[in-house]
Amino acid sequence: MKYRLLFCASAILLVTSLGAQTAKPEWQAGVNNIKTLLKTDVEQAVDAADDLTKGKNKKNIDLLLAVAEVFVDAKHLDEAEEFLEKAKNRDNKDPRVSILAGDIALAREDVGTACQLYEQAIYFDNKCVEAYLKYANVYKSANPSLAIAKLKELKTVIPDCVAADKALADVYYSAKQFGEAAKTYETFIDTPIATESDMLNYAFALFLNHDFAKSLEIAQKGLSQNSRHAAFNRLAMYNYIDLKRYAEAEQAADVFFNETDDAAYSYLDHRYYGALLSALKKYDQAIEEYGKALEKDSTQYDLYREISETYEHEDKYEEAIGAYQKYVDSLEPEKKTLENTFQFGRLYYAEGTSRDTIAVTPEMRVSALQKADSVFTVVAEKAPDSHLGNLWRARTNSALDPETTAGLAKPYYEKVVEMLLAKDDQARYKSALVESYSYLGYYYLLQSQYETSVEFWNKILAIDPENATAKKALEGIQLQ
Repeated sequence: MKYRLLFCASAILLVTSLGAQTAKPEWQAGVNNIKTLLKTDVEQAVDAADDLTKGKNKKNIDLLLAVAEVFVDAKHLDEAEEFLEKAKNRDNKDPRVSILAGDIALAREDVGTACQLYEQAIYFDNKCVEAYLKYANVYKSANPSLAIAKLKELKTVIPDCVAADKALADVYYSAKQFGEAAKTYETFIDTPIATESDMLNYAFALFLNHDFAKSLEIAQKGLSQNSRHAAFNRLAMYNYIDLKRYAEAEQAADVFFNETDDAAYSYLDHRYYGALLSALKKYDQAIEEYGKALEKDSTQYDLYREISETYEHEDKYEEAIGAYQKYVDSLEPEKKTLENTFQFGRLYYAEGTSRDTIAVTPEMRVSALQKADSVFTVVAEKAPDSHLGNLWRARTNSALDPETTAGLAKPYYEKVVEMLLAKDDQARYKSALVESYSYLGYYYLLQSQYETSVEFWNKILAIDPENATAKKALEGIQLQ
């Protein structure tokens, strides 16, 4: 806490600039001496303070407050109160007296009394900026709404008070009201009062409010002043990734991880970088980064979903299924959904319909499809009003019977048609109906049941008149 001689006297000029223009009082050297003595000998410092405030200085309220403040800063509160009492005897309506009394109460962890005293200072001078700011700072974390209300009150008294804007932005940011924080930082970010910390908070507020382009702009402004600043480089990488400007994101990531000062890399840093590498189809490197993220924070189980997706991009289905299993196992029972079950079926289906490789043999593909069918059976049973379970059973059985000779998918596609025709909004399910009619039309064509086959192809044309497959099938049947 620094003593501000004329803080409450002006609503326009900053106190620091006022201090720079005001000559130091003749007693300032004595106050500085007390500060020095407090580091080694409290009793001697008190004696020096007593000597300094005698004689012609006995009624000097500026000096008395300055001395009291020195003791507050050094956490010698009893001594501070002694000199504060002398200042109070001189002028108990001076708002600076109430402010310092509030500071002492706050140092004694008496928050209620401190705020009452700051309110008292405002009562004595409703333009006492320091009192508003101190009150707001007390409630900044404990009760942000009170802090915001007090700062808005200050703005009604002094509309162009930049210090109020700065404090408001800080409160909004701490309270995670990032939209309001960003708007408030904008009002003073280009003024001399704005610090590098303000610029950084502004950029983060924009980022957290999903204004990635503007956040990037502010981060770049910060980097123009300090190109090795870790946080601004971090934000540049994050924003480029969220903007899907992957080439620039890769360059930013290289700088962030290799050319910044004092960077303490976090879980989120590695997660973002992993997502970037995955987007660039550098899947092995992405998996490595995700692993680093989990080393930073092993409780971030939802990352296993992204790991699963990355393995799937590489057609590494066993690994993808294993990673997704870890994700599901981490969920509380009430958070495990049928969608999780469906995802297992989709992964098994993807493995079963993948190309034959060393990693996925024909036997593995058949086994995967059988597992997929079991999963989709559960989906169909647990969601009887949804056609998706039967639709994916149809697809799975079609893959198990690629030549359609056994008609394994037939009963499931028929069930899909039955369910969808019973719905009011059939246009919404056009794609699933066309798929089902196509399978059934082809199945009956192979069975040489041409009339039935024609019925299904015509059903397709009824909802999709330009369907090339249906037209070609009908032309072929006419030639039979």
